[in-house]
Amino acid sequence: MFSWLGTDDRRRKDPEVFQTVSEGLKKLYKTKLLPLEEHYKFHEFHSPALEDADFDNKPMVLLVGQYSTGKTTFIRYLLEQDFPGMRIGPEPTTDSFIAVMQGDVEGIVPGNALVVDPKKPFRKLNAFGNAFLNRFVCAQLPNPVLESISVIDTPGILSGEKQRISRGYDFAAVLEWFAERVDRIILLFDAHKLDISDEFSEVIKALKNHEDKMRVVLNKADQIETQQLMRVYGALMWSLGKIVNTPEVIRVYIGSFWSHPLLIPDNRKLFEAEEQDLFRDIQSLPRNAALRKLNDLIKRARLAKVHAYIISSLKKEMPSMFGKDNKKKELVNNLGEIYARIEREHQISPGDFPNLRKMQDQLQAQDFSKFQPLKSKLLETVEDMLASDIAQLMVLVRQEESQRPTQMVKGGAFEGTLHGPFGHGYGEGAGEGIDDAEWVVARDKPMYDEIFYTLSPVDGKITGANAKKEMVRSKLPNTVLGKIWKLADIDKDGMLDDEEFALANHLIKVKLEGHELPNELPSHLLPPSKRKITE
Repeated sequence: MFSWLGTDDRRRKDPEVFQTVSEGLKKLYKTKLLPLEEHYKFHEFHSPALEDADFDNKPMVLLVGQYSTGKTTFIRYLLEQDFPGMRIGPEPTTDSFIAVMQGDVEGIVPGNALVVDPKKPFRKLNAFGNAFLNRFVCAQLPNPVLESISVIDTPGILSGEKQRISRGYDFAAVLEWFAERVDRIILLFDAHKLDISDEFSEVIKALKNHEDKMRVVLNKADQIETQQLMRVYGALMWSLGKIVNTPEVIRVYIGSFWSHPLLIPDNRKLFEAEEQDLFRDIQSLPRNAALRKLNDLIKRARLAKVHAYIISSLKKEMPSMFGKDNKKKELVNNLGEIYARIEREHQISPGDFPNLRKMQDQLQAQDFSKFQPLKSKLLETVEDMLASDIAQLMVLVRQEESQRPTQMVKGGAFEGTLHGPFGHGYGEGAGEGIDDAEWVVARDKPMYDEIFYTLSPVDGKITGANAKKEMVRSKLPNTVLGKIWKLADIDKDGMLDDEEFALANHLIKVKLEGHELPNELPSHLLPPSKRKITE
């Protein structure tokens, strides 16, 4: 009797079983979240329905910036080859959205053909109409970088008089659509043109809910002196702080991302370090893609829940017969109070609510009588998904990451600094002397020997206590000195001979010069007399 109750209870308690993260995300979305979205017209207010291609596609990088900040050149620099439809110049040259993707043959797919291809994640862009689709293409080419990621080039954001000329489509809305689906958003700034135009400011505000994906590149930094660069960097951070209202500072990478000689090479080391950091960030995207899609689905589910509460509250307040228009105006004007009530009743964070002014504008065109009342079962299904199924998918994400070989973006500019003498930091710090025939520590060993013989060696070795007295003079923390001791005490006898003591002092010098210590001692730093021990 009442066996259906037990079945439903079991279904809620037992999470779904999935073979892959991608399959799990698709199934959860279609069976648990999509019904809620459709019931409360979520797609008319926020974002079109997701399709299989949205879960299967490669990680995407979106480049955004004012004209002539080097967006197209940045892509050319990463790929190390031209791509179809590429135009570079000081004036606004890129007038289209270009999706640069992997293909067996070089070519361009126009926007209208692109939005009917079920294998591409762009089908829902047809909602922006022909004015946009005529300005949207896919550039396909065989390139090792594009085997792991796709890159979206955007039209230069205009300033001054140019921005008043209408594009014929909602530029900020298109960028917001892409922002929801990409893995990384890179905002490019020119070190010579830091003014943030009204359109650029509007665009950055449209990307408000995606700060976790945003990175900033201060490009063409080789064209200004160090002192000016410091001022430009400070001015950029100040400008961004006024637009991006978050307590955290967005990560800014400084450099010159093209293959020409540096005009002012003073900051070469800084540019190399910043480039490596940015490359590492981009290279990690394939490895974190499944986690990003899972995170985006959770964000979407939270917004869909709040949207359902808002729509059902409006429906509840509407009269059944007369005075509907007046009541609608009153409800739209008092939407802030409805937000506050929903927040209190359902313990929802204020950050989960959609933008108030934007929601008010969208509600003006809606027929409130067609809104649906609260349907608890739909909301419970989504709650169940967030509480049980998502947790299981998190475990599956970690399993997939551990089973696969390290996924990284390869080819193009990512290969140039991986190996050989032009790798970042090659021949510096602990890597100094890597190609020398002589032991690099031998250069300063006479000076270290003088100190060594003042520390009362017995049978050619000093005790740990005596070595410590000298090593703490460096004022380095004990954690660092402990690591240096482990690296220098090669025979692990708890004492140091003259070569090991010289090595310890060399590593102290490396650390004091601002370099990182290696986790394992490189072969070129092994003292000559100890090389047989380690073989």
